[in-house]
Amino acid sequence: MGHGPVIDEAALLRALSANRIKGAGLDVFEHEPLPAGHPLYKLENVLLSPHCADHTADWQDQAMRFFLKQYDRFEKGEPLKNIVNKRLGY
Repeated sequence: MGHGPVIDEAALLRALSANRIKGAGLDVFEHEPLPAGHPLYKLENVLLSPHCADHTADWQDQAMRFFLKQYDRFEKGEPLKNIVNKRLGY
């Protein structure tokens, strides 16, 4: 997994083309949107998706339910779920 400048897209393309990497699912690219005719479109071991792959039919309802549960935990002084720990790098 990676995002932005931590991924060398040209190196990734070479590794995928040579099958040194089994496959990749990508939804962000060095140039957005991915230009027509880009070599990534031709690779069988690559799944390309717009940067909205999480937008399922009910994603907003799920997000609201999660928020309401979190808020309830907060109000009760209970530990919250899915806390970001910046010391661990995420």
